[in-house]
Amino acid sequence: MLKLPTIMKSESWMPNLTPSKTNLSRFWSPKVHDLSPYVPGEQPKLSNLVKLNTNENPFPPSLKVFAAMQDELSESLRLYPDPNATALRQCLASYNGLMVDQVFVGNGSDEVLAHAFQALLQHGEPLLFPDISYSFYPVYCGLYGIEKGEVPLADDLTINVSEYQQPNGGVILPNPNAPTGELLGLVAIRQLLTANPNRVVVIDEAYIDFGGQSATQLVPEFDNLLVVQTLSKSRSLAGLRVGFAFGQSHLIEALERVKNSFNSYPLSRESQAGAIAAIEDESYFQHTCQANIAQREKLAGQLQALGFSMTNSYANFLFVTHSTMDAVDIAAALRQQGIIVRHLTSSPRTTNYLRISVGSARECELLVQALTELVVGN
Repeated sequence: MLKLPTIMKSESWMPNLTPSKTNLSRFWSPKVHDLSPYVPGEQPKLSNLVKLNTNENPFPPSLKVFAAMQDELSESLRLYPDPNATALRQCLASYNGLMVDQVFVGNGSDEVLAHAFQALLQHGEPLLFPDISYSFYPVYCGLYGIEKGEVPLADDLTINVSEYQQPNGGVILPNPNAPTGELLGLVAIRQLLTANPNRVVVIDEAYIDFGGQSATQLVPEFDNLLVVQTLSKSRSLAGLRVGFAFGQSHLIEALERVKNSFNSYPLSRESQAGAIAAIEDESYFQHTCQANIAQREKLAGQLQALGFSMTNSYANFLFVTHSTMDAVDIAAALRQQGIIVRHLTSSPRTTNYLRISVGSARECELLVQALTELVVGN
């Protein structure tokens, strides 16, 4: 029998097979080392919490959504969904008075925005957006190698569109803005589009249904306009992950080229069916939107009576600060009462503000009770 030589572990040519516990990030690409990821709102696992930190709709989805999704739970799940989401795009086009080739759909508006950053906003010049805004924008700039051009909000935390008349690789604005809730009217949007004829302007309308006019009506007029929306907020479908964009066909084609180089099947069969049902149930949509708006205005008045001041929100949240108490202390005291709000610290100008989602009538009542006790005892 052939006797194999014994190989000692001390042989110098042997690789070190014990991974270093102190340098596990050695597997990362150079880009990953430099990323500062987006931090989503807290999703606590505890029950019986008053959760007012992530702007979720307190109303359930339309019952028609459940029925439509149930119809898709059959043996057909073995088949891929329609990669073009044709029926959903036709539904969205009809609802907004547009053509099918002016509609794009994706797995939540964040994915749609990511495709827009890749397809339309990489032009070697700074991408302009507000310095106090949706914190995913700077994250995507880092991910896709786009220079940031953060434009300061005015002293009253509103957007001045004249500040966006400077060299840029594109413009992106939430409307209403997040976290302030301040709204730009269509006159200001039109001014912004006219001032940037050779760059794409993205209007991110996650909260537009709570009191604003959508810029989708401007799509046929402006070849540089992309409007992004979601079913997460006003349609109570944050858990379904459906987002979409509206723009002239050349912009949509660019998004489709990126999507089909990344994930050709972004929406499941039941997601497409549920989204169509939500859009078609117009009466339920209008009812819940008006109820959210009424609750927002009621809550704003109650908080003002307790010494809070706030921006003029047209979203389903309030952005508030107190005259004598620090935001961090208020948030901590509310948490002890089982009430969670969002304390955003990304900008020195807003560290003493809290973003409070408009909850159900009962949730808002518990919030006001807790804040009343806190103010009186302060």
